[in-house]
Amino acid sequence: MKSNNITARWLRGSLLITALVLAVAEGLFLYSTYQNLYGGVQRAMLNRFTAIDGRLQATGTAGDARDTAAARGQALRRIVEQFDEKDKLELMLLDSGGTVLATSSGVVNRGLMRGEDFGTALTSDSGVGTAIFRTDTSERVMAVTSLVPYAAGGIAAMRLITSLSLVDRQWQQVLLTSMGVAVAVLGFTIMSGLFFVRSIVRPLGEVEATATRIAHGDLAARLPDTRYEDEVGRLCRTINRMAEELAKTDRMKNDFISSVSHELRTPLTSIKGWVETISNIKDPDDANYRRGLAVITAETDRLYTMVEELLDFSRLQNGIKLNCQVLDLVAEATDAALFVEPRIRQEGLHLAYEEPPDPYPVWADPARLRQVFVNILDNAVKYSTPGGSIFITLTRTGETASVTVRDQGRGISPEDLENVRVKFYKGKNAVRGSGIGLAVVDEIVTALGGTLDIASTLGQGTAVTVTLPVYHPGQEHLHEQI
Repeated sequence: MKSNNITARWLRGSLLITALVLAVAEGLFLYSTYQNLYGGVQRAMLNRFTAIDGRLQATGTAGDARDTAAARGQALRRIVEQFDEKDKLELMLLDSGGTVLATSSGVVNRGLMRGEDFGTALTSDSGVGTAIFRTDTSERVMAVTSLVPYAAGGIAAMRLITSLSLVDRQWQQVLLTSMGVAVAVLGFTIMSGLFFVRSIVRPLGEVEATATRIAHGDLAARLPDTRYEDEVGRLCRTINRMAEELAKTDRMKNDFISSVSHELRTPLTSIKGWVETISNIKDPDDANYRRGLAVITAETDRLYTMVEELLDFSRLQNGIKLNCQVLDLVAEATDAALFVEPRIRQEGLHLAYEEPPDPYPVWADPARLRQVFVNILDNAVKYSTPGGSIFITLTRTGETASVTVRDQGRGISPEDLENVRVKFYKGKNAVRGSGIGLAVVDEIVTALGGTLDIASTLGQGTAVTVTLPVYHPGQEHLHEQI
């Protein structure tokens, strides 16, 4: 077993703590039980001493000044002779030297005199001493000695002795039972804990294996459906969604590479063909010569635009610094419209734009904001049919300013609309281009603290709205870098 896996950490952590708590609880239980069993025997013997003292008082020989010490001694000896619990206890009378003066059994067993209870009673404030020891026959017994608090004809102490065989057996039963319960509890804890840990470790092992396959390029790898609705189940579903998104991105990347390759090959083929044609024309005034130069210039501009889009997107992905300042959104939109208007007329389209009389102050990077408007207008031109119109509308609220560019082109299908801002995505109705124009626009607008909204109806046109917060003093520190 690896020392750094979850099961090992559980064994070192939770199981160890459980075992320690269980051991402490077992120790406390056994200690309490031991005290109750053997302490109960001691208390019972002390109660016998109390009963003997009560009998002395009942016979008028205890504490009576008229009684002599000899009378007290005779009373104690009669109590020993008439002791009715001889089958359970042995009652002894001791002198001040610990010598046995009388026993309830009538026999002085030297093997019962090994305990130190008499010596303890002599030094104890309570006058009571207790000892547990083994006799010559290896039988465990308990002896309790209580000093006689008054003169009793040479009798200094009373001593009770009882066998602990029954108590020892009861203690052994309790010990074995409690140990068995502790082992059962620990075993159940281990089994249930391992079951629970494995219910986590096994799915995580599958997650690790599947993630490794995905990392090595197997984007078709998926985790099996799990019946759990907990964190593990959600993790498995998240890994599957991640794999689906990676596969989707990979497909879009491949489509993008194929599309860009085609887009680059088309102007390069045209440029190459016209270069070969021009190389065979000696007269610069030839119509084909001038047409070839015009085509080469147009296709070169097209290539340049595509490369700039790719470079811009790369810069945005890697993070670029925005040079923001206070701008008039109306002026920026007007400049972009004037820049694109010649191409709009060239494509047989009409530009409908009425400039608002009041400025709309925003905090933005002028170059990036112009790029946003030009990209949106370029898309509107590409997806419009000759004879249609392109509308530019500016609106303002108390906190935001918006620019809407609406065309009357082919529109975007509902299944493509939610993905048009995804990098590398090209819809079914897409025309030539890199497919990252709106992705670049969305990145810039988001970096400026604004929003990009796209609404479209297939066959009727598309409306793209850029909304930016109206400038307020103190906004200068916002949106400086993406």
